[in-house]
Amino acid sequence: MSYSVGQVADFAGVTVRTLHHYDEIGLLRPGARSRAGHRRYDDADLDRLQRILFYRELGFSLEEVAALLDDPDVDPQEHLRRQHHLLTARIESLQKMAAAVEHAMEARKMGINLTPEERFEVFGDHDPEQYAEEVERRWGDTEAYRESQRRAAAYTKEDWLRIKDESDDWTRRIAALMASGAEPESEAAMELAEEHRQQICRHHYECTYEIHTGLAEMFTADPRFTATFEAVRPGLAAYLREAILANAVRHV
Repeated sequence: MSYSVGQVADFAGVTVRTLHHYDEIGLLRPGARSRAGHRRYDDADLDRLQRILFYRELGFSLEEVAALLDDPDVDPQEHLRRQHHLLTARIESLQKMAAAVEHAMEARKMGINLTPEERFEVFGDHDPEQYAEEVERRWGDTEAYRESQRRAAAYTKEDWLRIKDESDDWTRRIAALMASGAEPESEAAMELAEEHRQQICRHHYECTYEIHTGLAEMFTADPRFTATFEAVRPGLAAYLREAILANAVRHV
């Protein structure tokens, strides 16, 4: 049995564009073509795709994935052993990351020294203190929280408007890049992910790559974060998560 590129995209939860790209770079070439020249994938292709997506989920670059899968000295059983080992390590890493996330929540700042009128001018109908109790309960004993508190208390209305404009400009650019079809692991996407991290460092608290990846996981795990990005462009939360993870990997 063989499957069309659209069927495989649905099975795997990837885009048709991604499968086309994998074919173009030789990472996943379909086993056959229809008489009309359309890609047809067989069970062996699906097995390879599963391994590709597994390694990608762990942060390997496309070049690294190709080297792993095409190693002539590694048989399928060895791939399973390697995947088990990497998955175990990933679980341990996520457990550590969960602790690190205790030091990070982006910009639900308290202590904002603005009048009600200024607050509305800067934030509109979004109340920046809506989650104040939750944030303090979860991160109140961290240095990141204390640093963000100190900075937020010192900002004027003009400071907040400048920060908002900078953030809005960045959001427009990352959404435009996604719309252009650029992969989240592309150089341009990773540069915007790094710019995002630097904005946090500049305006809120010292955001390490570990903290940044923790935030990236929250963008898709926490519906409140997801909704913010999805309102800009569907799929943007997941796209940004992948870009941040890829950016962190290249700085390790």
